Formats: sequence, C-alpha cells, structure tokens
Amino acid sequence: MENHAVPTIAVAQPARSTEWIKQAALVVGASWFVAACAHITVPLPFTPVPLTLQNWGVLVVGLALGSRRGFAALMLYLAEGAFGLPVFNPTGPGGLLQLLGPTGGYLMVYPMVAAVAGLVMERGAATFARAAIAGLLGEIVLFAGGLGWLFVLTHSFSTTILYGLYAFIFGEIIKVMLAAAVGSRMRRTSKVQS
Repeated sequence: MENHAVPTIAVAQPARSTEWIKQAALVVGASWFVAACAHITVPLPFTPVPLTLQNWGVLVVGLALGSRRGFAALMLYLAEGAFGLPVFNPTGPGGLLQLLGPTGGYLMVYPMVAAVAGLVMERGAATFARAAIAGLLGEIVLFAGGLGWLFVLTHSFSTTILYGLYAFIFGEIIKVMLAAAVGSRMRRTSKVQS
C-alpha cells in the first residue's frame, strides 16, 4: 500500500509544476501581446492621448484569460513599463513618467479593465453578446480612470472631455466589437478557464 502512494505523489508534483509553468507563460505572453498592441499608435494633433490598439489588447486578454489571469497579465505589463521596458505606446516618455503623464489614468486601470471584462465573461456562456457587454463594462472602467486622471492634470472638465473622450468614442465601439468577437471565439475554441 505504501508503494502506491509514493508514485501518486511523484506524478502529482510534475503535473502541478507543468500547469503552473503553462499559466505563467499565458500571463507573460498576454503582457507581451498588449505591449505589441501599444506600438500600433496614431498620435492626434489636438490631444496628448494617442489613438492606440493597446486597450483593445487589454480587453482581449481579459475576455480570453478571465479575471485573475487577465489582472495578473496587466499588472505584469505595468511593472514592465514602470521598469523602463519599451511596452507602452511609443509617443510617450516611457517608464514611470508615462504612468504619471496624460495617459497614466488609462494605464493604471488596465488590470481592473481586464478583471472586469474577464469576470463578466466567466459568469456564463462565451457568447458574442456576453463578450460585448463585458467589453463595454471594461471600457467604462477604462474611461473612468483615464478621464479622472486627465481631470486631475487639467483641472478642466471641458478640456478633459476634449482630450480624452470625444475623439475616441467611435473607435472604442469598434474595438469593443472586435475584442468581443476575438475573445468569445478564443474562450469557445480553446476552452480557456480561469
């Protein structure tokens, strides 16, 4: 009887290690995916906030990986950027200065955006409609953080809205729809569970 217990424990340890490595690789890969999306950026002449695919990547990560791994991936992403790795959009100064600049509010809430989108997605079937609602709720968190920080910097509600909202509404609708399509499909086809 003792001989049977030893192999079971020996087999369980490598399986747990392999699973942990797989999950860590997903989180690291997701942070790099968002970094790649950040480099697809279009500066706008009337605002310090550029048009970028960065937040689309955040939504996809949250929808596909779920709340916990999505949150972890975006915390890692912020740590990478804070330490000076070139993961933020290239129009900013990079590092901690980017986190404290005009786009800092958006950046700082990325972990919560992914967590909210992932949490909603985890609560039911991986349908496009659920993913779109999850993405919309994530965007509300994103703009609450981004506009709140811009207001702290500008002290002007009208300037905040001009810099951080008007020019982005149409693009954000498209990003939410595309993220919903990609995220729901990824969850259905790969059976990614959080």
